[in-house]
Amino acid sequence: MKMTLNEVASAVHSQTDLGAWGTRIVTSVTFDTRQLQSGGLFVPLIAQRDGHDFVDAAIKNGAVGSFWQAGHANQPVDFPTIEVADTQTAFIELAKYYLHKVNPRVIAVTGSNGKTTTKDMIAAILATQSNTHKTVANYNNEIGVPYTILGMDTNTENLVLEMGMDRPGQLHKMSTIAEPDIAVITMIGEAHIEFFGTRDKIADAKMEIVDGLKADGTLIYDGDEPLLRERITDELATKTFGQTAADDLFAMDVVPEKTQTSFLTNEWPDKKFVLPLMGGYNVNNALAAIAVGQQIHVPVNQMITALKNFKVTAERTEWLKGFNGCDILSDVYNSNPTAVKEVLKNFVAIPTIGERKVVLGDMLELGQQSQLLHAQLAEDLDPTDIQEVFLYGKDIAALYDALQSKYSVERLHYYALADKDLMIEDIKASLAPEDMILLKASHGLHLEDVVAHLI
Repeated sequence: MKMTLNEVASAVHSQTDLGAWGTRIVTSVTFDTRQLQSGGLFVPLIAQRDGHDFVDAAIKNGAVGSFWQAGHANQPVDFPTIEVADTQTAFIELAKYYLHKVNPRVIAVTGSNGKTTTKDMIAAILATQSNTHKTVANYNNEIGVPYTILGMDTNTENLVLEMGMDRPGQLHKMSTIAEPDIAVITMIGEAHIEFFGTRDKIADAKMEIVDGLKADGTLIYDGDEPLLRERITDELATKTFGQTAADDLFAMDVVPEKTQTSFLTNEWPDKKFVLPLMGGYNVNNALAAIAVGQQIHVPVNQMITALKNFKVTAERTEWLKGFNGCDILSDVYNSNPTAVKEVLKNFVAIPTIGERKVVLGDMLELGQQSQLLHAQLAEDLDPTDIQEVFLYGKDIAALYDALQSKYSVERLHYYALADKDLMIEDIKASLAPEDMILLKASHGLHLEDVVAHLI
């Protein structure tokens, strides 16, 4: 990025007279003073804390200017502030201006599961052809999307934006900010069902990703999901992926292994794709990414190489070595019933000379159905395949009750949120060097702390 403060002011329709300060060059934009670098523009957002209280820290860290919400007290007189009606709105307006200025191809990705992995796969494929920028970490909401846009280089040709949501209208806002050329919906699950009530309403909300889709844009979606198929209109250009011959792009001969998954496709039946991670469920994520690559005419051999070597975001189906040599499958970034069922299915398919053990924590944001959805996971846990179960949290106590008829008291353990340290001790005492253990929960349970004690 390279803009003068005068250009920034014009982009957000501010009437502020910056005088000689107007020629200062802005090279980055942030709302977090801890990330601010010399040449940065500070955006004081008002949320749980008021960003205006941190303007002094921004100045000390090298900010060249700041937005300022009109009427807010203590406006600096010896530092350039661009006065706006609302700092968050100005942040979005600046992002839209910069997006149009750079004019990259925009790919927007959402879904109840798999959106981060799919985003990473898409970016890896597109990076083989041209300069590509993608969402980092979890900046996937109404603040994260403009932040990602403003973080791209001026020579960016592809912008891959992950878009999360937990309420209606959220994806509409992000899609109209980004105006994607291609939109991707990985799947419809139960994530955030607390705020929607039904999967139908989740599907309605996911379809908001096409609200800002360019007139000649394309929606790429899971064709095996009836809730999506029935929402497609004739005016919408689409491409489907999935596991059946009814899809435009489908997988064949899927071979899941411990640290990789290979498959063929109907488009290139003689070309093997290999993913550097376990899980047949990741094949659909790869198919979505391949479909994007097809739209942009990336050669198949380059897509094969990109997927074979792409880097998985941390804390997602990551194999680690335990303190005593045991194998740990860490998948602790997020969780919902669909995701748990899929990872359990793949976990039990992996051969081992030792025992398989699992640590499952609460799946959050499941609302009134939470205890029922936790209890229903009992169908996917069998002592023959998984010999020991550790449960951690609040609503997962319902699963503990449901499993008591299947597991002995020595092999089934429940821990309240206050008992994490005790659980860690018990897990470590139970693990033999030849064992495999899976850890999965919503990120709010912070099972990464448990993983840290086991590796």
